[in-house]
Amino acid sequence: MAIQDFRVIMVLALGVSTGLLLQLLGCVLFDNWWPMLVGIMYVLVPMPYLFFGSTGGDGYAIYGSNIQSGWVDAGKFLTGFSAVGSIAIPAILAHAKVITIGALIMELAAALVLGATVLTYDYFNSKDTGFF
Repeated sequence: MAIQDFRVIMVLALGVSTGLLLQLLGCVLFDNWWPMLVGIMYVLVPMPYLFFGSTGGDGYAIYGSNIQSGWVDAGKFLTGFSAVGSIAIPAILAHAKVITIGALIMELAAALVLGATVLTYDYFNSKDTGFF
């Protein structure tokens, strides 16, 4: 295993750990566990993408490529639609005054970090250098 492979894996592990820590801290620090509903969305978001598959071609799997099919497009659409829920749930809870603005900021930061981690994984996974 090359040093570059090890660094990428460590960055991905750090990103997932940081995102989950922010998610948990958003609940613990503000003594309100309603934001954990977003945890359900973290499980549901990749499901359409996994079921309908990715392109597997030369292009990036999430960003699009030369080979497109209706099922892959449907999977990307449903994944994006589900990803909006991970941002909308805390926003709706904050609007309804169920959670505080601090918890909303922590939840949105967690979604941002986890989303960036997924995009980083997808970027390195679509390369032909055999990372994962």
